[in-house]
Amino acid sequence: MTIAERVNISPGEFRKHWPLVMAASAGFGFSAMVSVTTGLFMEPLGNEFGWGRALQASGASITAVLTFAMSPFFGMLIDRWGTRWMALVGIVFASLVICSFSLANGSPVQWMMLWAVYAFAGVMIKSTVWTAAISSVFKEGRGMALGLTLSGTAVAQIIFPPLTDWLINTYGWRGAWIGLGLGGGAFTFVICLFFFIDGYAIARSKQAMTGEKAKGPLLDVPGLSIAQAWRDTALWRIGLSTFIMMVVTIALNVHQFEILRATGITRTAAAYYSSIAGFAGIAGKLITGALLDRYHVRWVGGLTLGMTTVAFALLLLPNLSPPIIVAAMVVNGYSAGTKLQVASYLTSAYGGLRNFGAMFGVMASLIAAGSGLGPVAAGLIFDSYGSYDPFLVIGIVASIVSSGLIISLGAYPVWGSSTDISEKST
Repeated sequence: MTIAERVNISPGEFRKHWPLVMAASAGFGFSAMVSVTTGLFMEPLGNEFGWGRALQASGASITAVLTFAMSPFFGMLIDRWGTRWMALVGIVFASLVICSFSLANGSPVQWMMLWAVYAFAGVMIKSTVWTAAISSVFKEGRGMALGLTLSGTAVAQIIFPPLTDWLINTYGWRGAWIGLGLGGGAFTFVICLFFFIDGYAIARSKQAMTGEKAKGPLLDVPGLSIAQAWRDTALWRIGLSTFIMMVVTIALNVHQFEILRATGITRTAAAYYSSIAGFAGIAGKLITGALLDRYHVRWVGGLTLGMTTVAFALLLLPNLSPPIIVAAMVVNGYSAGTKLQVASYLTSAYGGLRNFGAMFGVMASLIAAGSGLGPVAAGLIFDSYGSYDPFLVIGIVASIVSSGLIISLGAYPVWGSSTDISEKST
């Protein structure tokens, strides 16, 4: 059965694995907590230390560089050993490092070192872990399951910006970092400890019962070999599109508070406007998930990602009014919120699951590279021009190119064996 023929969500899959979806969604939300709140710390850090926005956004770039280097390696570890213990250790590690941001003393070197340590923790709870877990057990309902899982980031965007603003106003920016690290980390760890049990964990349990050991990847499922994946042009198109989209959308995510504040609204109002994108992101992920389980991903993904151009265009309008701001946040939340969902579905559809961890590890490297480059580039553009308008124009062009790369993909592969493609489906 090809993915194109999977037109119905399997209720049996969801009845059996809904606790996994809940745990993965919580974990994904926790992994996004820092990125969706970084912008709220810019004003207090700038006031206390006199830092420019490029320096403050450099943390995302440092994390991205190290994640870029480490993601393929951690992806191969997932294929060989699974996701559960990597996630649990990563949650604890990340929680402690987030708390350590409260120790910043104004030294740029110390600030960068804190982010470097965070990168090591962050790579253990990045998208590869959660998407690999979901893809390991869902087939007919994979699109919806991924949508529900990745909705964790949208929920994080709804909850954490207003919460962070309240923490900063009440306890200062140092107390806010501690509150986010301890509170978010403890909640996520408990949920994942009891419910994050996926196909990799099931396979390991079966091996323990039979005494067998896997000679290759832990999951015995069809898919490309690593060598075949490197030569596959469809995967390269997916990777390039994902990288371009991450550059502009993560930059917008980090700088949107300041973009909105430039219109004259307060930081608190900007935080609540940002939460609107979170609600739209949930709708986008769920609707896109349902569509992915019914229609070809090149049309669903390409057109959805292309909608981001509208958000950039709206933010370029002069004298932004509240309705226009709300519209821009809704469009951006809906379309940009699906980028990881689309990338994950595309990778499993065109590369298979046998080496999904390694393949999506490479995708995660490109995601990290785009996530790190975008915020700093947008910060440099603002520092150079005193305006975000040039960045918004670049965002329009980049969204169109990214969409076109996905729409140009060919038919789904039909897997003939555990490592080879036998033919192409139409």
